[in-house]
Amino acid sequence: MKWEGNRQSDNVEDRCGDGAPMLGGRSIGIGTIVVALIGGWVLGINPLTLLGVLSGGGSVVQAPAPAHAPPAHDTMAQFVSTVLADTEDVWGPIFQQGGGTYREPRLVLFRGAVPTACGTGQAAMGPFYCPGDQKVYIDLSFYDQLKNQLGAPGDFAQAYVIAHEVGHHVQHLLGISGQVEQMRGRVSQVAYNRLSVKLELQADCLAGVWAHHADQQRQILEQGDIEEAMNAAAKIGDDALQRAQTGQVVPDSFTHGTSVQRQRWFRTGLQSGSVQACDTFSAASL
Repeated sequence: MKWEGNRQSDNVEDRCGDGAPMLGGRSIGIGTIVVALIGGWVLGINPLTLLGVLSGGGSVVQAPAPAHAPPAHDTMAQFVSTVLADTEDVWGPIFQQGGGTYREPRLVLFRGAVPTACGTGQAAMGPFYCPGDQKVYIDLSFYDQLKNQLGAPGDFAQAYVIAHEVGHHVQHLLGISGQVEQMRGRVSQVAYNRLSVKLELQADCLAGVWAHHADQQRQILEQGDIEEAMNAAAKIGDDALQRAQTGQVVPDSFTHGTSVQRQRWFRTGLQSGSVQACDTFSAASL
């Protein structure tokens, strides 16, 4: 992926030195990363968001001291800042063309745990988006886990992670994720899981929309990049994760989509570049 020398976003906060408290005073074992991913990044939304603030039972956590920009010598932070800037450069004009205004999210780098408007975020959850403060949170050690534990290396696989989370921000701005959350408790758990799958696959599609426009505008894609993203999508499908963890696949428990579905919807966004093409909720099949 061609990213060096491109604009870096000013919307990145470095909170790695905050020393945020752990949830309930306890830490989550990193050895349970696959299980945590099922409830964290693969879901794309902090589980505390689903169980807390959005269900009416949570509270806003007191904000820590003001964050600072990432250190200039931190290559990974520079990469994240560049990808975030690229999403800003894509989504700003798309919203403007639709008669709206894109409110840029902030991206928070943290280590271990971090207070958010959705509760205490944990590194073991993987990257997540909190609609309560409209921020994406990521512990950069996740990228080592993505490569070494999940078998999804590559800089464009890492960019796909960020673009997926920004996709959840787009859904929040459009009111889509709020409509899905309103169905919690009104439908069965299986039915709600199906809605969650559609929400996640749409975020994958929106990540593809970003890649489409970013490449058209700035020619960021290099040989093998698409394969990296497709491999990452395959590794974090519900069926792949369940099979790796338990050896069994339970479709009714899916909340994110199968490997094939996640690949298909990323490809749909990538090939079309159209937000309208990402309407997973009206699709005849996923």
